[in-house]
Amino acid sequence: MNLSAFGVRLFLGCAASASLLALPTMAQNTTPSSILADSNVPQLVARQFKFTEGPAVDRAGNVFFTDQPNDKIWKYDTEGKLSVFLEKSGRSNGLYFDQQGNLLACADEQNQLWSIAPDGNVTILLKDVQGHRLNGPNDLWAHPGSGGIYFTDPYYQRDYWTRQAPDPNLGGQKLYYLPKGQAQAVVADDQLQKPNGIIGTPDGQLLYVADIGAKKTYRYQIAPDGQLTNRQLFVAQGSDGMTLDSEGNVYLTGEGVTVYSAAGQKIQHIDVPAKWTGNVCFGGKDRKTLFITASDAVFVLPMRVHGVQ
Repeated sequence: MNLSAFGVRLFLGCAASASLLALPTMAQNTTPSSILADSNVPQLVARQFKFTEGPAVDRAGNVFFTDQPNDKIWKYDTEGKLSVFLEKSGRSNGLYFDQQGNLLACADEQNQLWSIAPDGNVTILLKDVQGHRLNGPNDLWAHPGSGGIYFTDPYYQRDYWTRQAPDPNLGGQKLYYLPKGQAQAVVADDQLQKPNGIIGTPDGQLLYVADIGAKKTYRYQIAPDGQLTNRQLFVAQGSDGMTLDSEGNVYLTGEGVTVYSAAGQKIQHIDVPAKWTGNVCFGGKDRKTLFITASDAVFVLPMRVHGVQ
C-alpha cells in the first residue's frame, strides 16, 4: 500500500459531526469538583532532570517517563520510588505500553520506533518511511485490538542531530499508522501543521490528536482496518501530550493541564509550577494518581477519577 492510497477519509460537516457524536463513549456527566481529590496543587516528586516527557503506565501502575536530553527512561513505582529503567534510550520521547507489556518508544535519536521488553531488550519496529528519515517521532498510541501504532511526526531541531532540516521527500509533518507486524508505516492524516500529543479511547473507537502548530485538537473515528474517518475539531487548543480518564475527559498539556469533557467543555485547569508541562498519565495501583512531566521536574496529583490507559 502506498502512502497516498491509505490517506484519511475526512467527512466534515453536519453529517460527520452527528455520526461521531452518536458513537458510544464513556460517561460525560463529570463536574470539576468530581475529578479532583483533596487539592488541585500538584506535589513535587523530583526536580533533577533536564526535560521530562512521555509518561506511560504499566499493568501494575508503575509509571515510566523519559528525560530525553539525558537519554534515559526512568521508573516511578507504586511505592513512590524513582529508578533508572534504561540508559541509552535512543533519546526516547513519547512512550506507551502495548498489550504484551512491552514499552513502545519514539526514539528520535535515529528517528525510529522501538519496542522495549521488560528486561530492557530493544526491538526496532520502524526505521524510516519508504526510505526517507522521519522528522522525529514524538508521541504514540497502540490500538488495544489490532495492536497497530498511531504516531505523530513533528519536526523539532535536536542538538544531537547532524541534519538541520526535515527531509523534503516526506512532504510535511504528519500523523502515521504502523499496522502490527508491518515494516512500513502509512499516512493517516497529512492535513496537520505540527501533530504532537495523541491518545485513543480504551474501546479502540476514537483517536484524539493535537495539532500543536495550529492550536487545535481533533477527534477521529477509527475504522476496523485502521483508517481514520470523520475528523472533527474537538477543541481549539493544542497539546504536547494528553491522556483520558474513566469519565471520558481529555487532559491537555502545555501551560499546566487543562481538562475537557468528552463533549469538548472545559471543566478544569490545573496550574503546574513549571515553565512547560510536557505530558501526563494516570498511575498508581488504583490509577488515581495524575502523573505530570513538566520541564525539569515530575509531579503527582491525587484524583477522584481514575485513568483508563
